[in-house]
Amino acid sequence: MSGRDLFCQPRRIGRGATLALVFASVLVAGAATGSLPGTDRVTTAETVRTAGGPGGRHEEVARAAAEAMADGKSPTEAAERAVSRSGDRWGAVYSQGEYEEFQEALDGRYTGVGLWARRERGGRIEVTKVSAGSPAAEAGICAGDRLRSIDGHAVDGRPVTDVVSLLRGDATDAGAGTPVRLGLERGTRAWTLTLRRARLSTNSVTVRTLPGGITVIRIASFTKGVGDKVRAAVRRAPADAGIVLDLRGNSGGLVTEAVDTASVFLDGGLVATYDVDGAPRVLHAAPGGDTARPLVTVVDGGTMSAAELLTGALKDRGRAVVVGSRTFGKGSVQMPSRLPDGSVAELTVGHYRTPSGRGVDGAGITPDLEADGEALRRARTVLSGLGDTT
Repeated sequence: MSGRDLFCQPRRIGRGATLALVFASVLVAGAATGSLPGTDRVTTAETVRTAGGPGGRHEEVARAAAEAMADGKSPTEAAERAVSRSGDRWGAVYSQGEYEEFQEALDGRYTGVGLWARRERGGRIEVTKVSAGSPAAEAGICAGDRLRSIDGHAVDGRPVTDVVSLLRGDATDAGAGTPVRLGLERGTRAWTLTLRRARLSTNSVTVRTLPGGITVIRIASFTKGVGDKVRAAVRRAPADAGIVLDLRGNSGGLVTEAVDTASVFLDGGLVATYDVDGAPRVLHAAPGGDTARPLVTVVDGGTMSAAELLTGALKDRGRAVVVGSRTFGKGSVQMPSRLPDGSVAELTVGHYRTPSGRGVDGAGITPDLEADGEALRRARTVLSGLGDTT
């Protein structure tokens, strides 16, 4: 499991259980996390409902928080207990500061040091990628380095989510400019250095061209503006070559951006249906998308939430051939509500279904063509059969 020090997903399932992106693959650049599933938002990150929000569970959580506040106890902890009792797997409670940080993550901005890491066998934490221009890059940290400690705390054997929390300085609400001391190892060399956290930007969409003109568009997570970036990449792509939409490790994000991305490849029509406390809702693509260019979508077990919504739409509408392995299977919809102390509760209000009516939650999406390590090569082979001239 791998990730970065920014989240595009909730940090907790109930109380104390941390999720790892984004919303990462959780999205995010900059530290060691697990590949955590994020929430599917049907509204933008700025939309926060009033206390009570949709459904009785929001009211129950708000009431628990209000009663605790009246008794001089922690309303956030009371709300977390209420969420835990509800059995809502994806429910989470954020402090006001945490929720603001979450919103920034969805905007593609975060505070961190700019490294990706993963937990290896035996519990070792290894750096897998360093963001260019970040504090970690300027300090000379490289992929393959071993992360041994953070501010004096040994990280071997720790859950990756704990490592992320230390890197971000969650316990002290550390912001940009605050120091973090890292213990590292490279081969026989061991050293310690101090970095200062910085305000960084994520790059949720990367584009590259393979020999022969095939364009690979990789979406790490659905932050704001992703749909426009994918649209621009398609317009720049060679007209006579196909496109690979790489959603591997994409843990979700904003549903609005997933729908906008679907609109790049569809000429209107259904993207998904979902319900909010039993009331049916529909998501439609905008008209005018590119429906002619050969398209393959690559997925894996880290493809989840909004990324599964997009995959299901392109698959069911016959627009893309899906290559890879079965996706994660998170098809639930969360909505936020403001609690009396300013914290925010996000609770599951329904589930979405693909255009053919298939539920994704707990089932995932089965690709048209199974492929593991050779997924990209298989995608290129499929494109040749779809009319690509390479």
